Amino acid sequence: MAYEIAVIPGDGIGNGIVEAVEPLLIQAGKAKDVELDTTWFDWGSERYMQQGEMMPSDGLDTLEKYDAILLGAVGHPDVPDHVTLRGLRLPITKGFQQDVCIRPTRLYEGVESPLKNQSAGDIDFRVYRQNTEGEYADVGGREHQGTSNEVAVQSAVFTKKATERIVRPAFEAASNREGHLTNVTKSNAQAYGMVFWDDVVEEVSQEYPDVTVERLLVDAASMDFVRRPNEFDVIVASNLFGDILTDIGGAISGSLGLAPSTNINPTGEYPSMFEPVHGSAFDIMGEGIANPIATILSSAMMMDHLGEEDLAEVLRETVETQLADPDAPKTPDIGGQATTVDVVNDIESRIID
Repeated sequence: MAYEIAVIPGDGIGNGIVEAVEPLLIQAGKAKDVELDTTWFDWGSERYMQQGEMMPSDGLDTLEKYDAILLGAVGHPDVPDHVTLRGLRLPITKGFQQDVCIRPTRLYEGVESPLKNQSAGDIDFRVYRQNTEGEYADVGGREHQGTSNEVAVQSAVFTKKATERIVRPAFEAASNREGHLTNVTKSNAQAYGMVFWDDVVEEVSQEYPDVTVERLLVDAASMDFVRRPNEFDVIVASNLFGDILTDIGGAISGSLGLAPSTNINPTGEYPSMFEPVHGSAFDIMGEGIANPIATILSSAMMMDHLGEEDLAEVLRETVETQLADPDAPKTPDIGGQATTVDVVNDIESRIID
């Protein structure tokens, strides 16, 4: 099979990582009779600083013909974060109705967690994050700017359609895994949106009698990610809460450099997008030491989504083997001294050989 992949390396370390990983994906694809044709787009903060926009006005029309999108990173120290997020990632996730963000967290053999008494496999859960509305809805405004009575209003938006679109696949995943789903909200303080969310979870749960549902407030969930991470299986949460929890997940599993992510359009009407969780990390930009594994694992999830499970499994298994090998090159975030290219070359040699 042949697939057309749109590649947006974006900002910061995204460029170096994607440049290193793309040839690996193409070669791994050839080994499994999968042809990956990539088209690169130089959209991001540099474009914004030069032209006043991170992506062209017809960007979604351009991307729509592709089978999938690989995004490197978004964020720049010289551009406000609300501009970068709203200039690239959010227009794509919202415009293509990519309601389902899946972020796996796993502690791999050969990687040390900052938590005590955690061994490989002890931490292994998936966060299903609502990806197009909730607290990230662009509803609100500012009034009387520059005066002493300036006011800002930011409203969260929850629709039944989009909430069901994330809750149902979370239950599906829990049913196929350990049969345990944790619903994370703040419904004690947010009596409309979050109680509505809880009601949808309860309604959908009736379709999955084999799944045990645990309810946690987000503050308690954040604590328990540190206190008892091995007890979690599938977590479903709103846009903001899912975002925060998955950063904690990346930290307790050894590094955000190992954390992949998907942005899925559940109907297949539009392309889905795949990206690492780690962001642009400008503090190490240009040093060539960023961890490429999150991007490789995100690419494996892309292959799963496209129906190329064999290629996805090769990528995942090779990453696991490489991490478990004490003599394999590792980047500084997980205790090594290797470069991005060193790690990619090692993984590629394991696949091709």
